[in-house]
Amino acid sequence: MATVLALDIGGTKLAAAVVDDAGRILGRGRVPSPTGTDAEGFYEALIVCAAAALRGADTQPADLAGVGVAAAGPMVWPAGDVSPLNMPAWRDFPLRKRLAEEFAAERVLVHNDAVGLAVGEHWKGAGQGSRNLLGITVSTGIGGGLILDGRLYHGTSGN
Repeated sequence: MATVLALDIGGTKLAAAVVDDAGRILGRGRVPSPTGTDAEGFYEALIVCAAAALRGADTQPADLAGVGVAAAGPMVWPAGDVSPLNMPAWRDFPLRKRLAEEFAAERVLVHNDAVGLAVGEHWKGAGQGSRNLLGITVSTGIGGGLILDGRLYHGTSGN
């Protein structure tokens, strides 16, 4: 059974889950997004959140098949350098590179949070079985993710 660490980076909360290949959540973590901190402090809060999910799933980082991240934009995609507008501590933060080092993972994917929503709904949610889907986030920011003819549409920049 393959497991991945899923991270959701938002303006109000950081969330993590260890998920198996059937979509079952094996462990969870959640912390408020830190305010008034620098880039390293924000990153450390994310790692604490991820560690809680790993503990809850009784999983070690070496057991993961990869790490998937949904983060607010803009970002440099697919490189995974993020500059979320609502997180001033992170400007051109090399999130993909840092997580690949942190978890010794070859497969680390960082994408827009609205794209993550669309992919998740298409896989296991309300859009399951549909060929075309538009997922829209209305939260700290507004974004969208698009599935066309059963495939994720990245656009020209992933944003």
